[in-house]
Amino acid sequence: RPEDIIPGLHFIPWSKISGGIALLAVIAGLAGNKIKTKFPLELKLLLVLCAHLVITIPFAFWRGGAFATVFEKFSKEVIVALLVTLIVQNIDELRKLILVQAAAVGAMTIVSVIIHPGNVRLQGVLGGIFGNPNDLAINIAINWPLCLTFFFFTRGIGKKLFWLVCLLGMLYAVVATYSRSGLMAMIVSVLVCLWEFGIRGKRFAMIMMAGVIGIVGIGVAISTPNYVARVESLFRGNIEGSGDKGSLEARRELLKESIRLTFQHPLFGVGPGNFPAATESWHVTHNTYTELSAEGGFPALILFVVILGLAFRNVRRVRKTDEYRRSGEIQLFTSAMWAGLAAYVVGAAFASTEYQLFPYFMVAYTSVLYRLASQPIQEAEGLPRGSQRDQTGRRELRDEARKPEFAWNR
Repeated sequence: RPEDIIPGLHFIPWSKISGGIALLAVIAGLAGNKIKTKFPLELKLLLVLCAHLVITIPFAFWRGGAFATVFEKFSKEVIVALLVTLIVQNIDELRKLILVQAAAVGAMTIVSVIIHPGNVRLQGVLGGIFGNPNDLAINIAINWPLCLTFFFFTRGIGKKLFWLVCLLGMLYAVVATYSRSGLMAMIVSVLVCLWEFGIRGKRFAMIMMAGVIGIVGIGVAISTPNYVARVESLFRGNIEGSGDKGSLEARRELLKESIRLTFQHPLFGVGPGNFPAATESWHVTHNTYTELSAEGGFPALILFVVILGLAFRNVRRVRKTDEYRRSGEIQLFTSAMWAGLAAYVVGAAFASTEYQLFPYFMVAYTSVLYRLASQPIQEAEGLPRGSQRDQTGRRELRDEARKPEFAWNR
């Protein structure tokens, strides 16, 4: 946000103002039938999830906290997903939007690493959701595949060097956060990227580079004070030097408590954002799925899981389109979104992220990508029907259809 980096602007909520203007413009466009984009199923279910959370407010343990969580946190995620899904109309717009997100997270991570004092857990320089090391690490894992996409897609030594620095810095940042949930999410992200970009994409140089980076990464992790003990505490709990302080046992109890509350309040839960107060533990569950079920009941959990499942379905459907076989850029974005979603699904099992922004961004991206990949070429690229590029693209599609299907395209 502008107020995060420009002094003096924090008195004016620029992001809320711009978001509100954009939302009003979308509402006006829908009312005037100027926006022809159909609501995908995942967006409809997200609106249903928001409506369900609103309904739970009167039944909440702390109504004021539930109201604030729904309207000050979750409503922003719904608005962003709505705007992205309905407004983005071509690949160029989607590319620019993802570029801004990937570059912002990458640059923020590098700056955070540079000013990191050492001997303490890395936190995001901008604060907010990045002020928590666990949330920072998971968001880095989600965005790492997007940065890798631009590393392959961009031309020019300067641009590639920027993305390479971001990629390496983000890997180190996850280690510096000492986040075990972030580490697991990043491992999944890197492994899926290695499969998608290296093996399926037949980029054998990347496989060799991954091996070198892996060896260096292990060396950095081992040399980082107490990091090995921190990872080992995943399985052994509070061991010397891990800094666990009994958190593994505490999280296990919080998990059991969230499951117990889910069955005690199966329809409406204890209210959005109310788990810490309802249990008087003043801690989140560190599990997105059980926390959402405890705070919103089984309907909220089911809707959330189905939305994530539909995002994966969008990615699978993109792979079956003609535009996927024709466009290397769409192939890269598809692989990146698959890796980012996989990283999130794993990381969400060890962190509370149901009211954060990035997972809903990823769902919206998959909706837009599938819609654009399913459109005629000239519409997806913002070209007029019958243009020379359109005719050339149709010839390429016919030629491509006659070629054998390689591993990358399956």
